[in-house]
Amino acid sequence: MKIKTIGLAALLLASASTAQAEPFDVTDIRVEGLQRVSAASVFNAFPVSARDRVDDRELAAAARQLFDTGLFEDIRLSRQGGVLIIEVVERPTITRLNIEGNSQIPDEDLREGLREAGLDEGQVLQLSTLEEIERELSGLYQSQGRYSASIATEVEELGEGRVQVNVDIDEGAVAKIRQINIVGNQAFADETLRDVFELEDRPGWFFGWFSSDEYSRQALAGDLERLRSFYLDRGYVNFNIDSTQVSIGPDKSKIFVTVNVTEGERYRLGDITFAGDLRIPEREARELLEVEPGEIFSRSEVTASSEALRSRLGAEGFAFANVDGIPEVRQGGDTVDLTFRVEAGRRAYVRRIEFVGNTTTQDEVLRREMIQMEGAPASTESISQSRQRLERLGFFKQVEVQTEPVPGAPDQLDVTYTVEEQPSGSISASIGFSQSAGVIYGASLSQNNFLGTGNRVNIGAQRSDTYTSLNFGFTDPYWTLDGISRGYNLFYRETDYEDSDISTYSTDAFGGGINFGYPINELTRLNFGADVEDLTIETYSDTASEIQRYVDEQGDSAQSLKLTASWTRNDLNRGVMPTAGNYQRLSLETAVPGSDAEYYKLRARARQLFPFNEEQTWSLKFSGELGYADSVGDDPYPFYENFFSGGLGSVRGFTGNTLGPATTPRGDGDDKTLGGNVLVEGSAELIFPMPFVEDKRSVQPSLFLDAGNTFLTDCYPVLDEDAGRANCESGVDLGELRYSVGLGVSWLTAVGPLTFSIAEPINAEDGDDTQFFQFSLGQTF
Repeated sequence: MKIKTIGLAALLLASASTAQAEPFDVTDIRVEGLQRVSAASVFNAFPVSARDRVDDRELAAAARQLFDTGLFEDIRLSRQGGVLIIEVVERPTITRLNIEGNSQIPDEDLREGLREAGLDEGQVLQLSTLEEIERELSGLYQSQGRYSASIATEVEELGEGRVQVNVDIDEGAVAKIRQINIVGNQAFADETLRDVFELEDRPGWFFGWFSSDEYSRQALAGDLERLRSFYLDRGYVNFNIDSTQVSIGPDKSKIFVTVNVTEGERYRLGDITFAGDLRIPEREARELLEVEPGEIFSRSEVTASSEALRSRLGAEGFAFANVDGIPEVRQGGDTVDLTFRVEAGRRAYVRRIEFVGNTTTQDEVLRREMIQMEGAPASTESISQSRQRLERLGFFKQVEVQTEPVPGAPDQLDVTYTVEEQPSGSISASIGFSQSAGVIYGASLSQNNFLGTGNRVNIGAQRSDTYTSLNFGFTDPYWTLDGISRGYNLFYRETDYEDSDISTYSTDAFGGGINFGYPINELTRLNFGADVEDLTIETYSDTASEIQRYVDEQGDSAQSLKLTASWTRNDLNRGVMPTAGNYQRLSLETAVPGSDAEYYKLRARARQLFPFNEEQTWSLKFSGELGYADSVGDDPYPFYENFFSGGLGSVRGFTGNTLGPATTPRGDGDDKTLGGNVLVEGSAELIFPMPFVEDKRSVQPSLFLDAGNTFLTDCYPVLDEDAGRANCESGVDLGELRYSVGLGVSWLTAVGPLTFSIAEPINAEDGDDTQFFQFSLGQTF
C-alpha cells in the first residue's frame, strides 16, 4: 500500500493552496516519537479523532494547533490507508539552568522572573522564550542606565532529550550623565534649574564620589516632575515640558539629556472662591487656606490648602470628601482666579473597628484607647489620634490604620488598626549590666503590658555590685472607664554608694505607697501619690566630712511621709524611641510636716523632636531637665535626696552620677560628690536611620551634644576638725556646666533595650571621672 507523507511545511503550503487532495476517513491515529510527553496530551491537543473525515487543509490546521502547544520541535503527518500517523520530535527538557554575571539583580529574583517567563528547570525548552528573555533583561538593565549590558544564552546538549541552559550576563557599567541642557528658560538660570535635579552632570573631582550622575529613566522622570513643581510653585501656571531627548555616546557610557521647556507668564492669585457643598462656615474655611489674593501662585500651597479643607471636613464625619483647587487664568491679565470645588458627600459612620496583629495584647486594651467610636460619625482626626494613642502605649513597634467603605453602604466604613507587637519589659529589668551599677542579676518581672492586659507590674528581687532591691508594683491605667489610674508599690533597697564610686556611705530603705492618675485631655495627665519611707544611713571611716556632720546632727535614720504631684503632657509619635512630637513633665515631691526630714523637690523635664523627612527617620531632638530642692525650716536639706548628673541618660562621657560639687574627704578617702539641690541638664541630638538595617524602628542612632551639672545653693557644714579644708563653692554657675559630644545608639532587643554611647568630654577638668564608652543592657534611658 502506498504511504503518503505530509510534512508540516507542506501542510502549511496546502492550507494556502486552492488545490486539495481527496478527503479520507480516519480509521485510527498512531503517534510515534514520544519520549516524555504522554499520548493523551497529543490527542487532547490534536482536534482530529478516529472516524473523522478530513482533508489536507484540516490536517494542516490540526498540525498547527498541536505545534502551538510548544512541546514539539517538529511534527510530520503521514497516512497508511485509513491510519493517520503523527511523527513528533519532542523539544528538549531543561535539566540545569546556570546564571552567571548578575550582581544588580539578586539570583533568586532573576530565577523567579525567568520561571514566570517559562524558563525553569524541568520545563520544555522553547527558543522563542530565550529570545524574549534576552530582550526583557536587556530592557531592564537599560532602564537602570546600563546601556552596555549584554545577555547571552547558550543551550548545551546533555543527551536523551535533556539540555543545560546557560545565561551569561554582562551587566556593564551605569552610563554617566555628562551634560544636562535646559532649553527655553528665561526666568531662571541654567544652574538654578540644574540644582532642582537630583541627577548631576558635573560632579566635582572629590565629591563626585558621592554625586548622583548615574542615569536611570526613573530618576529622570522624578527630576522632570521636580522641575515642573519648581515652576508651578513660583507662579508659572502654563509651564510645560515640550520634549526630552536622551542621547547615548558611541561607547554607551555617556548620556546627554536635553529638556525643552516653555515657561509661560508668571501669575498672581486673584479671587479665591468656594464652590459645591462646603458644609463648614466660609470664614472658617478661609482661615484654613495657605494662600491669599495677591500672592504668587503656588501649586504646593494650593494642594496644602485642599488637604487642610479635606482634613477639616473629615473631622466633621465627611470621610469621603473631595476638595480640588482649580485655577483659571484671567484673559489678558497676569492673575489667576482660584476656586476650591468641594464635594463633601454623605456623612460617613464607622460600622466596625477591628484590630489585627495583637497576638498578646487583649482587644479591650486597644479598644479603650479609641477616640473614634463604632456607630459614630467617622472623623479622620479621631481615627488618626486613636492610632497615635496606640503608638504611645509603647507596646507596639508600628501601628497602621486603614479605612474601607462598606460594600452596598455608601455612608459606612470599617476601620482596621494593624499593630506589630514588641517587647514591653519582662526580662529587661532582671538581667543586665551598666558601668555605674555593675552586673545586675536576680529573679524579677517587669512588664508594662502584663499578660496583655495593659497593666504595669514590677515584682522581684535584684542585686548588683552597688545595690540590693526587693520590690512590688502594680498599676492599672484604667482603674475607671474614664481613664483614672491607680497603682501600689512596696520596696526595700540597700544601696552602697561607696562601691559605685559616687560617694562614701550606704543606705537601707523600705516603704510603700499608692498613686492615682487623672486624664485632663488626650495628651495631658495629672498624677498624685503618697509614700511612706524608713531610711537608715551607714557611714565609714572615709565618709565625707559633710555627710558625717549631717548624720551626727540629724541622726542616722529618717521616717518620711512623701506626697507627690505631677503634670504630664505627651505628644510624642510613639512610646519607644520617638522621632517626632514633644513631651513635658512638671513634678513636685514634698515630705510633709512631721517627717524627720522636711523638704520639697521640684523637677521639670521637656523634649521636642523636629522630623526632617516624611518618614520621620531623620529628626532633631532637644531635651532638657531642671531640678530645684530645698528644706522646709532651718534644718539642712537631706543630702541623700540630692540630684545627680553624668552618665547615660544624662551627660554622656562622664561616669554616672559623678558630676557636682566635691566633698571634703576624711582619712584615705577621695574627693567625690554629694550631688546638688540644683540640677541643670540639656541635650541636642541628630537622630538618623541606621544604614543597612531594614527595621528602622528597632535601632536608633544619634549624634549628640550633652551639657549638665549639679550645684549647691548652700554648702553643707563639715566637721570642726575639717573646717580649714572645706572647698565647697555655693551658687549656680553655668560656666561650670560640663559638655560632651559623641555617638549614641539605642537598640530594642529581645531581652530588653540596649543603649550605648561613645563620647568625648569637651571641657573636663581635673578630678572629673570620664568614660569614653558607656552602655547598659536591661535599663531604658
